[in-house]
Amino acid sequence: MDPLTLPLDYTAIERILPHRYPFLLVDRIVEFEEDTRIVGVKNVSLNERYLAHRQGERPVLPPTILTEAVAQVGAILILAKPENREKLIYFMGIERVRYHRPVHPGDVVRIEASVARLRSRVGQLRGLARVDDEIVLEGSMTFALGPRTT
Repeated sequence: MDPLTLPLDYTAIERILPHRYPFLLVDRIVEFEEDTRIVGVKNVSLNERYLAHRQGERPVLPPTILTEAVAQVGAILILAKPENREKLIYFMGIERVRYHRPVHPGDVVRIEASVARLRSRVGQLRGLARVDDEIVLEGSMTFALGPRTT
């Protein structure tokens, strides 16, 4: 893969992450600082199959899906490094994740992940998701790197 040219679109993200539709939850990467920080965008649309809603209530993006979107943005930060391009990233756990308000169709979620700790095969990322500059999720996620098996 060549050096990253921003913004990364859906096709470029597919070259980094193994996820595919409907499990690829990141639409675009707009900022990237190697080994430090990344910012991605998730556009929430009404036709997403995993929206939770009850009769007469506004549909909501499930917090677990939002958490996965934050994890995927963080995974792009780690897997974009040349030495990690042939590896897989494994989600090991979440700590102190807080959901501040629901995310609805029509919202544009700006997701920031930054490295809190990084070793050769294990690390921790700090994630923050915002809608209109209002925090909707924050927390820490632990990951491990492993070989890509065929």
